[in-house]
Amino acid sequence: MTNATGIDVTVPPSGTGCVECLATEDGWWFNLRRCAQCGHVGCCDSSPSQHATAHFTETGHPMMQSFEPGEEWFYSYPEERKDASGPDLAPPTSHPEDQPKPGPAGRVPEDWESRLHPK
Repeated sequence: MTNATGIDVTVPPSGTGCVECLATEDGWWFNLRRCAQCGHVGCCDSSPSQHATAHFTETGHPMMQSFEPGEEWFYSYPEERKDASGPDLAPPTSHPEDQPKPGPAGRVPEDWESRLHPK
């Protein structure tokens, strides 16, 4: 059920990787984030394309959750705040554990570290 915080616990993630990066031949990411309202999976702000933040800018969906294995924290864009916990979202709660970081496999350039955005 959607509530005032912009979280819908019934919506599954859009896939196992950044939607926009996977739609291009050379897109890749460092970490993944999942929109807690619609399930859109996008790449983090350290990634070259920063699609998770672009999704917030385009839609106004305020909450993202880490889509990394073992991480459950949420981030509120309007409050610019990371919360350690929140409601359980529809599974899966992360990309597959065997998916490489950065990813996806076969697309990450050798000099990937020099292409990251500083935190």
